[in-house]
Amino acid sequence: MKNRLKVLRAERNWTQADLAAELEVSRQTVNAIEKGKFDPSLPLAFKIAKLFGLSIENIFQEDGE
Repeated sequence: MKNRLKVLRAERNWTQADLAAELEVSRQTVNAIEKGKFDPSLPLAFKIAKLFGLSIENIFQEDGE
């Protein structure tokens, strides 16, 4: 799954560790999501969307889109 997490994080000058702390996950989890190696659970996706003030669809897209 493609996502805009790295771009959104960079716009706020946050490190992966900063974002991980906000989401209460590990930095490795943030790294894996950004690289598309791990798809977040639905509750985590909602938490990410709320943190950035966007809809889930504005952050995550299926690979084919």
